[in-house]
Amino acid sequence: MSLLMNVKRFTGFAICLTLILTALVGCSSGNATTNKQEEGDQHSSENAPALTKLSFWIELFPDAAAIMKSYDEVTAWQVIQEKTGVDIEFQHPAQGQLGEQFNLMVASNKLPDVIVYGWNAYPGGAMKAIADKKIIPLNDYLDYAPNLKRLLDENPEWRKMSSTDDGDIIGFPFIREEVTQQVFLGPAIRQDWLDKLKLSSPTTIDEWYHVLKAFKEQDPNGNGEADEIPIHIVAGELAFAGAFGTPNDFFQENNTVKYGPIEPGFKQYLATMNQWYNEGLLDRDFATNDGKMVDAKVTGNQMGSLVLFLNGGIGKYMDLMSDVQPEFKLAGTTYPTLNAGVQPVFGHIDNPVTGIFATITGSNKNVVETVKFLDYLYSDEGKLIMNFGREGETFTLVDGEPVYTEQVLKNPDGLPISQSFRKHIMGATSGPFVQDIRHSMQYTTKPEQ
Repeated sequence: MSLLMNVKRFTGFAICLTLILTALVGCSSGNATTNKQEEGDQHSSENAPALTKLSFWIELFPDAAAIMKSYDEVTAWQVIQEKTGVDIEFQHPAQGQLGEQFNLMVASNKLPDVIVYGWNAYPGGAMKAIADKKIIPLNDYLDYAPNLKRLLDENPEWRKMSSTDDGDIIGFPFIREEVTQQVFLGPAIRQDWLDKLKLSSPTTIDEWYHVLKAFKEQDPNGNGEADEIPIHIVAGELAFAGAFGTPNDFFQENNTVKYGPIEPGFKQYLATMNQWYNEGLLDRDFATNDGKMVDAKVTGNQMGSLVLFLNGGIGKYMDLMSDVQPEFKLAGTTYPTLNAGVQPVFGHIDNPVTGIFATITGSNKNVVETVKFLDYLYSDEGKLIMNFGREGETFTLVDGEPVYTEQVLKNPDGLPISQSFRKHIMGATSGPFVQDIRHSMQYTTKPEQ
């Protein structure tokens, strides 16, 4: 009798112990990310969310569109999908139709799970998009996003830039972690043409006029034809409108907000551009050029100057022309002013948080799991993958630091470095992650940049 009672007691104890252990395992599993956060270990993808498929609407950068149909072909995104088990269904608007297709999409009742876009372009901005239930703010979900939460807590200015005026966090931002990454666009000129004509790089509007006249009249490309296009700039380009003290946008002067196009200086800017156009100095196709047309004019040895990105412009064209025309040389120039020796009032510098967010839409049925997935991209491991790709293929660790391989830096298919980077990583484009300064230091290396 005593033995039977002991067996029953043991059986009851075993059942209770099993239930307790099961409950503890369940709690441990549910709080895996939190526990990792408390231990300071955000390097692993072992706790990837239970999400299997995610529709993801994002612009396909023009340089990428020239060599691929989808970001699904990018090495970094392939690694992310392998690590997390999430199948990303990329949806890309047609080239040149970003705004139109975005507007058509948000007008519908069925949205993809995630939209990557500059939501200030939505009528009424991100605040109105939240009110319209097009996107879900992140405030109530930050506990599921410990990596992003840490970044925003440590950098209050980033949080402010990621939020609406009433404090709603719009989505997962693209972040440039150092100020040197925020300057990547400006006027560039054919340095080899300047050298051939014995001209100095222009710094004022008058100097630019004389240089452009020389490009037009003195055959710097040496083919005996008057086919040079001295400059290509789009309407209202800051690099030149800013010289007249009136950018093509709102700006602040002495604590007063002003709108450039209605200021007196903007009329002077338009008159100058009209003169350049009438004299054949400004590209006559400035209003209709697309990327392919500009590429053809630059690589066709016709274009004398234009406003370019450091890598997707100067770097790309220098690489494309290195074999066919070794003397081809582009160089960045200062933003022009009206008077010599004057510091430019306006120039290009982007914010650390760019205004482009990966937002979770009101149609998303797996909000928490999507938050966890996107937050993984801000972990140490996620950041490394998005900026450097696959270890052993596109980068190796040297003394603990990621270094790109020749697969990226000297693409075997002959791609220019800008396209080679876009084939393998997202650090050269944008998205929901932090751009690594170690990426930028290896990407922008030419003296001309």
